[in-house]
Amino acid sequence: MKALVLKRYGGSGQIEFADVARPVIKPDEILVQVHAVGLNPIDYMIPKGDFKPILKFQLPATMGSDLAGVVVEVGTRVRRFKVGDAVFASIFDLGGGSLAEFAAVPEHAAALKPANLDFVQAASIPMVGLTSWQAFHERARIKPGQKVFVPAGAGGIGSFAIQLAKHLGAKVGTTTSTGNVDLVRGLGADEVVDYKKQEFEKVLRGYDAVLGTLRGNELEKALAIVKPESTIVSLIGPPDAAFARARGMNFLMRFVLGLLSRKIIRLAKARHATYSFLFVRPDGGQLAKIGELLETSRIRPVIDKVVPFSQAKEGLAYLEQGRAKGKVVVQLVGA
Repeated sequence: MKALVLKRYGGSGQIEFADVARPVIKPDEILVQVHAVGLNPIDYMIPKGDFKPILKFQLPATMGSDLAGVVVEVGTRVRRFKVGDAVFASIFDLGGGSLAEFAAVPEHAAALKPANLDFVQAASIPMVGLTSWQAFHERARIKPGQKVFVPAGAGGIGSFAIQLAKHLGAKVGTTTSTGNVDLVRGLGADEVVDYKKQEFEKVLRGYDAVLGTLRGNELEKALAIVKPESTIVSLIGPPDAAFARARGMNFLMRFVLGLLSRKIIRLAKARHATYSFLFVRPDGGQLAKIGELLETSRIRPVIDKVVPFSQAKEGLAYLEQGRAKGKVVVQLVGA
């Protein structure tokens, strides 16, 4: 089968199409014919080696994490799915990749595709949906009436996180460029800061939670807008010692990550806030609950561009430019 494969670390130049063996599934896995794959920033960061110390990634490896497709084979212990089921899933950090004609998916990572979504729409959801769900339900424990700051609201994660926070009853603040103000307001954002005209840390105040999605010093700036007992959940780092312990890393890695996160933890404590680093985990049960929200149209997919499988590398390059309004999706079947 054809797959987009990372040969070695060193950037996008090390990614190429290759013929690889069709996956042989384990008893607790399903084999999915992949119809579409949603791209995420992690997909262009991995080839650079940014996550080499913490990811279970054996090279050469098939790229991609999110997928939607049809089950063509089920393992002997699989009970929730049958051949012919339309499913969607994230297989991030599970040892395999989704940018291929077929993918092995652990049963626990998959959910039935929402009936009202096509495969492209469904493939845009898993990682951004699970990330937002785990950040807001498990870490920040968002309650109705609280204020949540989601920077870069027009992006893939931002466009979903705004909608989920609103569903949870929160008031949402975000940043975006001038041309995307109407888009993020349409998704439910209450306070919108045009970063081309204003600095958000000088405008916003009294926030209960921050979803860290931007690199650089943006996370430190966000500390200026939170109130005591607030929660900062970062998706881009720095990783902390708690993350290292959860991953079973050795003492040296726990020490190193503790040093890396020491400054932001100290600054958060000075604001009587808590900081944690979130590394999303695949979870079919959570994805099924997200699917229910999608089926009732309480949350909708936001897709910027759909590219055929042959242009997957171009799709990754476009996403890396940071200008996508919503998700970039690769279509393998029906393009």
